[in-house]
Amino acid sequence: MKKIPQYVALLAYMVFLAFPLVWLLSTALKTPQEMASLDPTWIPRSPTLANFSDAFSEQDLVGAGLRSLVVALASSALTVAVALPASYALARYQGALKRVALGWVLVSQVFPFILIIIPLFMVLRQLDLVNTLPGLVVVHVTFTLPFALWMLQGYVRSVPRELEEAASVDGATRLRAIVSVVAPLLAPGVVATLLFSFISSWNEFLFALVVLKDPDVMTLPLTLVRFTGPEGVSRLGPLAAASLMATIPSLIFFAIIQRRLRSGLMAGAVKG
Repeated sequence: MKKIPQYVALLAYMVFLAFPLVWLLSTALKTPQEMASLDPTWIPRSPTLANFSDAFSEQDLVGAGLRSLVVALASSALTVAVALPASYALARYQGALKRVALGWVLVSQVFPFILIIIPLFMVLRQLDLVNTLPGLVVVHVTFTLPFALWMLQGYVRSVPRELEEAASVDGATRLRAIVSVVAPLLAPGVVATLLFSFISSWNEFLFALVVLKDPDVMTLPLTLVRFTGPEGVSRLGPLAAASLMATIPSLIFFAIIQRRLRSGLMAGAVKG
């Protein structure tokens, strides 16, 4: 009986989280006449798949989805590749430089990301990376790296130094000890960082809007905006259908590794 309020609160929270997705599905299956009705319904009276076919015919959702996937995977891999050795250095070495580096990581998260749009755009223009997917990858790595670095260094600190010392006694070099002893223990933290970077890049809109201009290189969030006409009137049916399809891959990916993600986040946040 004591757990009933907890279950009720958990159920209410689940309903709260599921409401946008359920309403999105309901809208995607409605006809234009039913969406314009003043009497909204949860269950479509005349379900239709026309919105899904219209969404694919009006915009290049497959191409945009593939571009978003490439950008998200590349950003995640680069973020972890940079954050992993840097986090090890921050966790293992002492000194004033470490405190300055950690302080800068925290300070960088205080400022709104919109403040760095102009400097980033100028740098990308000098490097001829504006309106390119590699340029967007650089931007995504820039704004996900501080959090990834902070989370991974907390996870590295949870690995006892004695394990590396024991490997050194057995004749292993520092690099060998890191690769054979430390790296396997960091797997949950790496997975959590990968997922965080992937979801952030997959859903990112603001930087993509600034960097990408050509429709042939636009990612999925930018393509979804194109369902809104020049007068600001949205075609809700195709937009809901396209948004639903854009949400499903990330939901499936999250559901597959949610257990490992939870352990990685807790280790990085609590043990760090």
